[in-house]
Amino acid sequence: MNRRRRARRIAAPDGEVGALATSGDDAAQPAMPSAADVEHVEHVMGTAVVFTVAGPDPAEAGAALGEACRLLHRADEVFSTWKPQSPMSRLRAGTVRLDEIDAADAADIAVVLRLCRQACTATDGWFDPWSLPGGVDPTGLVKGWAIERSLAVFEARGLSAVVNGGGDIAWCGDPAAGHWRFGVRHPWRADALACVVVAAGTNRAIATSAAYERGAHFVDPFSGERTHGALASATVVGPDLATADALATALTAGGRPVLDAIEHLPDSAGRYTAYAIGHDGGEWWTPGFPFGDDPEETTVDRTKACGPHRAVAC
Repeated sequence: MNRRRRARRIAAPDGEVGALATSGDDAAQPAMPSAADVEHVEHVMGTAVVFTVAGPDPAEAGAALGEACRLLHRADEVFSTWKPQSPMSRLRAGTVRLDEIDAADAADIAVVLRLCRQACTATDGWFDPWSLPGGVDPTGLVKGWAIERSLAVFEARGLSAVVNGGGDIAWCGDPAAGHWRFGVRHPWRADALACVVVAAGTNRAIATSAAYERGAHFVDPFSGERTHGALASATVVGPDLATADALATALTAGGRPVLDAIEHLPDSAGRYTAYAIGHDGGEWWTPGFPFGDDPEETTVDRTKACGPHRAVAC
């Protein structure tokens, strides 16, 4: 199979997913904010969160950014497992019960743990915060949940925005030029894209999980062992970043069985699609994954079908 080998640089804090320009001949180029856009970088939750607000009044954008950043810092104070006095750390240590902490904090923790249970069920146990050392650890979901909350600030004001938390991205609205587009880094070619995703329909979030930045940080929930994951990279697109983040983590850890589980999620869970790259270079995706590839943008020629999922190999 003829495979293109053109490298495209990705603009993303942790090198996983980056926004691309949105329309016309510029669509293959890494995105830069237009003169009318406002961009802000906030260091929180152990990463750089990049806000891009499209064409707003600067004062309105500033007010929204302030509120959104406050929500992210509050989430960090509540859920950080690195801060011994955070409510989540104290719950993990068994020094308090949920009904003994601040009511607002307890409500947020209850919501996040409910989402974790749903993700655990949806992935047949491959996303299981209760299997991690030291007690329940919702870190694999809570960043996406916090980014979603911060994005809601812009949506409530009628602003179009992208919030990129270290490669996990949520967006609302569209830029003036067309649609948001996102490039997904190739897992072992840091200067190349594996695919381009176009934001359309009910999709408003994309999460990528891989071991190329952090090494063997996945925990097999069934054996308790740390691994590089069953896949080299997994990307999930859907209506909610918290769920997409959890599904991408589970897919990388569990491999093809989780891809099947994502494809067959009930409609009540929302429509999620996934794209995966194996350690051997094989690629698989669920039907309807929103590829926005231009042949000049990526390294992949996706023209053949193999089994229930299309696949190509290096």
